Amino acid sequence: MKICFTLITFAVISYYSNAQEIQFTSGNNSWNPDTLGNQRAVVVFNGTGSGVFVKIPWRRRDLNPQDKRVIVVDAQTGRKIDNVNVLKINREFGEILFEPTSGSGNYYVYYMPNINEGRSNYPNHVYLKPEEIYSRFWLNKINLFALNPNAYVREIQSINEFNNFSPMELIATENEVRNLKNEYKESSFIVFPEDRMFPIKMNEDLPYRWIEMGPSNIFRGEGSKGEYFTFQLGVYAQRKLSNLKIVFTDLRSLTGDTIPNDLIECINTGGINYKGEAFTKKVDVENGKIQAMWCGINIPADIEEGTYTGKAIVFAVGTERKEIDILLKVTDQVSEDGGANEPWKQTRLKWLNSTIAQEETVIAPYVPIIVAGKDITLLGRRLRLGNNGLPQQIESYFTEEMTGYNLEPKNILSAPMELIGLTPDGEIKWVNQGINFVSKTDGKVSWEAFNSSDKLSMDIKASIEFDGFVAYQIKITSLDDIELQDIRLKIPYNISSSRYIMGLGLKGGLRPAAYEWKWDVALKNQDGAWIGDINAGLQYSLRDNNYLRPLNTNFYLQKPLLLPKSWGNEGKGGISISEAGESVLVNCYSGTRTLKKGEVLFYNFNLLITPFHTINTNSQWEDRYYHKYSPVDTVKEKGATIINIHHANEINPYINYPFIAHQKMKEYIDEAHAKGMKVKIYNTIRELSNRAYELFPLRSLIEEIFTPGNGGGFSWLQEHLGNNYIPAWFVPSLKDAAIINSGMSRWHNYYVEGLNWLVKNVGIDGLYIDDVAFDRTTMKRVKRVLTKDGHPGIIDLHSANQYNERDGYINSAMLYLEHFPYLNRLWFGEYFDYENNSPEFFLIEISGIPFGLMGEMLEKGGNPWRGMLYGMTNRMPWTENSDPRPIWKVWDDFGMIGSEMIGYWVSDCPVTTNNEKVLATVYKKRGKCLVSIASWADSDVNVKLNIDWSLLGINPETARIEAPFIRDFQQAQTFSINDNIMVEKEKGWLLLIK
Repeated sequence: MKICFTLITFAVISYYSNAQEIQFTSGNNSWNPDTLGNQRAVVVFNGTGSGVFVKIPWRRRDLNPQDKRVIVVDAQTGRKIDNVNVLKINREFGEILFEPTSGSGNYYVYYMPNINEGRSNYPNHVYLKPEEIYSRFWLNKINLFALNPNAYVREIQSINEFNNFSPMELIATENEVRNLKNEYKESSFIVFPEDRMFPIKMNEDLPYRWIEMGPSNIFRGEGSKGEYFTFQLGVYAQRKLSNLKIVFTDLRSLTGDTIPNDLIECINTGGINYKGEAFTKKVDVENGKIQAMWCGINIPADIEEGTYTGKAIVFAVGTERKEIDILLKVTDQVSEDGGANEPWKQTRLKWLNSTIAQEETVIAPYVPIIVAGKDITLLGRRLRLGNNGLPQQIESYFTEEMTGYNLEPKNILSAPMELIGLTPDGEIKWVNQGINFVSKTDGKVSWEAFNSSDKLSMDIKASIEFDGFVAYQIKITSLDDIELQDIRLKIPYNISSSRYIMGLGLKGGLRPAAYEWKWDVALKNQDGAWIGDINAGLQYSLRDNNYLRPLNTNFYLQKPLLLPKSWGNEGKGGISISEAGESVLVNCYSGTRTLKKGEVLFYNFNLLITPFHTINTNSQWEDRYYHKYSPVDTVKEKGATIINIHHANEINPYINYPFIAHQKMKEYIDEAHAKGMKVKIYNTIRELSNRAYELFPLRSLIEEIFTPGNGGGFSWLQEHLGNNYIPAWFVPSLKDAAIINSGMSRWHNYYVEGLNWLVKNVGIDGLYIDDVAFDRTTMKRVKRVLTKDGHPGIIDLHSANQYNERDGYINSAMLYLEHFPYLNRLWFGEYFDYENNSPEFFLIEISGIPFGLMGEMLEKGGNPWRGMLYGMTNRMPWTENSDPRPIWKVWDDFGMIGSEMIGYWVSDCPVTTNNEKVLATVYKKRGKCLVSIASWADSDVNVKLNIDWSLLGINPETARIEAPFIRDFQQAQTFSINDNIMVEKEKGWLLLIK
């Protein structure tokens, strides 16, 4: 039978102080938590008189309960009672005196009422302060000196089961803790073995459950063959513990079968990181604190049933060693996939150490890398290395149309890249020893190079991958004390390959002739730029060996970039851009400094060579997205072919945790597949729902999975997580409250394994990603598992415009460019301004075309006239104006599939206008073409078309120009080839020439 740990039947707690048994139950959502809070005591009064005096032994985990209001409601009438006097209140109990307005009967005491002072999707619940509104006349009728409890607490209710504190969040009293510590005063720590169905949720309070059970040196459990069996060892520190560890012996049965200790692990003390590298963690525990140590046993599938015994040995630096006997009963049942189908048993914690899809295999449409001498060739591009190990030339073979390849390359560089050192005596002369290729595989090529001078050495380790990502680690070592005027990276772009720029505080647009930039990591998520043309470009990002991925999307300021010690140089570093003849010189300088002998600096940087691949125009015309959970027949009727299932609905209710309603999701996807449609789901890494089965085990990993913060937010988070988190997206209807993930962690391993499980067990066709909080390493793994065994693996990325103060003034396309090689479509996005930005902004920051992608518009439905210049419509039915079907009909009537897209940016585009602010893109087929024109003029203008009829392959003598009727776009009209065409401000036309 399926049991979710959040829905466990509540314990019955016995309090010896009054021999009273109290049940902790669910209120089944029978009151409004928005005004009364999530907790109440049901008080029974059977007496008479003017006052009810009750002692409520609530055992609260929240701090400072005396600062929170108590509200008493008459259960008979539903009315709030004003005459309430809180006599004493603390975390262990509350003594409440109130007027029995209906005489004997039931009364409700609400003790954590709160209100939301934030936004609906980013709430900030504030607990109401105590109030004294009782009548002195009423109070004077009661003899306060002769009070004795004359009512009892029948039960303590939570608004629903998910909000319940029992059994792991009911605190032990000070007296109970004191007695325990006295009993074990000789011990450095006390161990409480705990079942996996009762995750440890508090780290500052002992749960009363442990007082009842007491410490133990035995853990008993039962698991199946093949299962990843989990359990906890709760360690209570009686002095500060340094480097807490657990080692395991083999587990043996009476028949001699063995579970070797290398199949047993503690996820808190180490594992495999998201890059596939083994690591260890140092676990320290402060005096008086609790550390949950989650352990997993990989039970072999071919083992004999029986009871297996062994030991877990717990110790820290300078402490005694405590041996915990493990008695594991293995049944004759066999679990599939490690028991992943029963996640409430925490079986999926195994996924945290997964290495799935880490291999460097080539992902379609990319091709294996070819190395010939110092030339490295990949899809559509070539990197030529100099003897110093740095790029000598980078070439692109993509056409301007971005639909094919040229025989002759376009050079991205005008001269070799250099790392230059300057002293007061002049430029350092490097002596290089040539390149040594360390490894060559289809997917990745690595090399080393050593360069030296009399004062500095330069060790280069670099690699290039099949998608065009180049990583450089440059280690500069001082061979003697030296005064430096500068160490700088010189990137000389070819001027013909550097028309556009984005990054460094510049929106996507035309590159200025000169530009200066300085580091400001506290406020700006900027460490490089992309400079390029449509069919040739290069992104560079400056890093050092201490780089950590910052937070993004509203949270950058809470975890910003770390200033690189080398490039930043305490604020002296920066970047200058200037034109010089046929070159655009980018100088990434670090400024003056003194290096002592033996001092080491890392001048690391990454490059991305663009474009990544050709654009797939046919996919843009064929694959039509419907971005909402609706009946499959409804979607099909509207003409869409791909359904994006957002979160916060019946089949995908909780954000970034699509496992709860997976059976309903599978039924929906099966129906869609049967009707010729594909289904993708919302699932990313940025925040995680509080409904995740593994929430508290993940919290036990300290700050590895979740970013530390000031807490707050939705009341559930405050009441059950306490502190040290950042609240994120919230869905009011589902009470789905998320918290922010850390930048890079083992949660990425879990994420990839989870996607693999969803592909195999649910049948998802891909992902809709709403911003990205992981790097390209994880993205490659994601693409591999989504496309394995012929699955379509479609990924589209949405981003809100992050060029603002909260997000650190970073261009969304700049931030996510490393993911673009694995995307199928863009949806940029909320807060993108389609009216007040240039065509170049559309091209670089929205369309995706210079990188091999196409996309759609979002904010207010987009600008349909301008969007069609780039093959973009809006997306149905996310915004009020998002109905692309009228344009889809034009596509179908024209026959867009198989057409040749010739953008206005192509040098020999066959149709232009006589107004430079009215642009034209051609969709060409044999004997006809569809021309999109759109205006950036300041007012309505008349334009004439300049048509190269030979390039169109159409006879002007018989040609007709028609504007078909398109609802909400244009009226039907016919033009002659020499007519003036009136174009309204910010609008345009779709014209059929045939």
